[in-house]
Amino acid sequence: MRKLILSFCLFVFSATTVTAQQYDLVLEGGRVMDPETGLDAVRNVGIRDGKIARISSEALSGRRVISARGLVVAPGFIDLHQHGQELESQRVKALDGATTALELEIGVPDVGRFLKEKEGHSLIHYGTSASHVAARALVFGTPLPAGPSKNQPGIPEILPKSGPATDQPATLEQIEVIREQLRAELDAGALAIGMGIQYTPGATRLEVIDMFRLAAERKVPVYTHMRSSGRIEPGSAIESVSEVIGAAAVTGASLHIVHINSTCASDGLECLSLVEGARARGLDVTTEAYPYIAGMTSINSALFNPGWQKKFGISYGELVLPETGEHLTKERFDELHNSSATHSVLVFSNTQEMVDKVITHPLVMIASDGAEGHPRNAGTYSRVLAQYVREKGALTLMDAIRKMTLMPAQMLERSTPAGRQKGRLQEGADADIVVFDAATISDRSTFQKPMEPSVGVHYLVVGGTVLVDEGKIVPEVFPGRALVGPGKR
Repeated sequence: MRKLILSFCLFVFSATTVTAQQYDLVLEGGRVMDPETGLDAVRNVGIRDGKIARISSEALSGRRVISARGLVVAPGFIDLHQHGQELESQRVKALDGATTALELEIGVPDVGRFLKEKEGHSLIHYGTSASHVAARALVFGTPLPAGPSKNQPGIPEILPKSGPATDQPATLEQIEVIREQLRAELDAGALAIGMGIQYTPGATRLEVIDMFRLAAERKVPVYTHMRSSGRIEPGSAIESVSEVIGAAAVTGASLHIVHINSTCASDGLECLSLVEGARARGLDVTTEAYPYIAGMTSINSALFNPGWQKKFGISYGELVLPETGEHLTKERFDELHNSSATHSVLVFSNTQEMVDKVITHPLVMIASDGAEGHPRNAGTYSRVLAQYVREKGALTLMDAIRKMTLMPAQMLERSTPAGRQKGRLQEGADADIVVFDAATISDRSTFQKPMEPSVGVHYLVVGGTVLVDEGKIVPEVFPGRALVGPGKR
């Protein structure tokens, strides 16, 4: 009888232990890569309650077990600079390996509305900065609409048309009202202050510094599209980098310079040397780039104020409409620039040689600047893996993953503790994971077909939920959650 009771107790204990070690999901036998610890080995990953619960060389039991043999298992890619927030853009981002895509360059006009509307309806994680551009437009009496753009569904109207709100200097009283508006947006959950200084050329140096002072006061970074491009002084790219580094130095605010490949173009390495110098002297300055020679922006914005051809070293023929491929003439440019409607235009102003040098620079993280109409929306991350790792051998696989995961996660740590749980493949981290084939992952999007999804991502896990399953988006699953700044918490 005792033996029977003992056997029964051992059976119950064994069954309880197995249940305790049962995971919601197991990724089995993949090449697990973590850029923070340097782990690069075949392991099994156990996921429970949206977290990475176990990484082991031993077999793990799960409600679902996915074979990742022959595939790379890495942290999900984090895009700090994504304008397209509608579902179609999120779908191509997911198939490109992104588990998080944030609107941090310029931000949205209404942070609270943005976060509320996306709650429960987002494929991947989302968040935004507080928009200096929108606050300025509001103060000048031409507020940007809080809802989506009519011409670009899913993308809020983030840029005002060129006019007084962009070109005129603000008074000291107006600057204080702008700051108050930004405080309210930070309280609503913004992760940072977003500044598109090139789109508000009327903003004085003092106005810029005052925005950096607010960021330092609220302990959030400034993400900025710098004031200008090109080599012509005054107003060169070098001067523009100097301006924002100087603002960071005198205020103590963290600074992130967006798309340094695009803004600095042929002066990319010189601009990066300024970032290196600032960091070497203790300033918190970071930057990003995307792997394409063309940018895209609004043709009726202040970026195309008189003198743009000489400043950027291009003419009308280097401007292309993404929806038709039409190269503009002066007459067509004038028509679109003077229109009251927003029109996007591709701007071919860089060289492949310079883009290659910037992308591989050790201080540069990867961010897409994505929106429908440009191939970077769908192909940025797989393009880096295909071209710079597999084809050119200019980056190791671990370095490329670091640029797409750990580096942006560390930038997010300046805004939210949630950043410490992302960009890593470690026990206790968020289960935001991409599983891809390093031998086949490739971008398929082109300037002619900008929304063509990438290939090679077999699985994507967002917050512990499988979103991409055997290369296809799982329907009616919305695991994306908001990342919010210190004001909201």
